[in-house]
Amino acid sequence: MRKAKVSINDDKLQVSSDILRALAHPLRLKILEFIDQNETINVNKIYNTLKLEQSITSQHLRILRSAGLVETEREGKFIHYRVDYDKLANAVKAVGAFLGTTSNR
Repeated sequence: MRKAKVSINDDKLQVSSDILRALAHPLRLKILEFIDQNETINVNKIYNTLKLEQSITSQHLRILRSAGLVETEREGKFIHYRVDYDKLANAVKAVGAFLGTTSNR
């Protein structure tokens, strides 16, 4: 059996892992979709509309934020969330390239 020589950048691997982990949960995808539909929205509106517990919503938003998939902006006592479309597009493109399903655009 032939061994392939692979060079792995640990930092990039960790970032990629965080992004894929964030996207791997159905509730986080639902939250991302809801934020996308509203362009920018605060956490209270997210958990009230989606009928989630505040603590659960905050946990999922923390994961999305640490993966860089959402950006935040504080306005008074409210934190507003919006999707980082560039980061999300790069993740989708990378997964597609890995699976061999994206065209070279």
